[in-house]
Amino acid sequence: MFEWSTVCGARPAVMGVVNVTPDSFSDGGRYLDPDIAVAHGLDLVAAGADLLDVGGESTRPGADPVTERDELERVLPVVRRLAAEAGVPVSIDTTKSSVAAAALEAGAAIVNDVSAGVFDPDILGVTAAAGAGYLLVHMAGKPRTMQDDPHYDDVTAEVGDFLVERLDAARAAGIADGALAADPGIGFGKTVEHNLTLLAEVRALCERVGVPVAIGTSRKRFLGQLMRGVGGLGDDVPAGDRDDATLATVVWSVDRGARVVRVHDVRPAARAIALLEVMRSEAA
Repeated sequence: MFEWSTVCGARPAVMGVVNVTPDSFSDGGRYLDPDIAVAHGLDLVAAGADLLDVGGESTRPGADPVTERDELERVLPVVRRLAAEAGVPVSIDTTKSSVAAAALEAGAAIVNDVSAGVFDPDILGVTAAAGAGYLLVHMAGKPRTMQDDPHYDDVTAEVGDFLVERLDAARAAGIADGALAADPGIGFGKTVEHNLTLLAEVRALCERVGVPVAIGTSRKRFLGQLMRGVGGLGDDVPAGDRDDATLATVVWSVDRGARVVRVHDVRPAARAIALLEVMRSEAA
């Protein structure tokens, strides 16, 4: 039985991203070959990752859906080897119950579902039956359309309501409290202003949901928009140049109660969290 306390109980955890996709916004195509993807995952662990998140379907804005067969072919060889070799829990990033079931059988310990069980409700039962962890994410709409004029009257309240509702659905399906975590879905159907509001109110979200909160800001478009004109970067800040901004949001979020951060560049995040913990212990 997986429990989040085993990875983020003593200190916040760093989740390293392993994209086995041709079209992810940050590193699409770099790790399609299973051997290269596995080597990348092992490098992330060596850099300080506490868990690895393997995904075979891009959730970037505008992304087209991927067939079950393609997704399975991409992720299963990577999940199987990382589960055996990495020495840290492996998460499968999917919205499909069939992919989750196969990945869990291959050794994954966590399901990271950006639809929070809305797209495929059977994923909740699959997770419960396996005794796996479940990370549910808020997303407005679907990846292909989620950035088409998103609107909220009160983004923090509405995202919180959704997460609480989906946590209750996960519990009703048999997933234990200790196996549950929640993610407000930064960049998933939100404007720059929505994302900033959610980050400003991370502490309130943590208190509201009552389970470990994960924050995934890594290299996302809104950071590029915020960085325009900063440090001479100009108007177009590509994904690979957003790691400094990512690190700022990592430290901000962890200092306000987030227990997991999902990042592409693991080493700076792991070191920053370790230093923050030292500073906290000295200040206590």
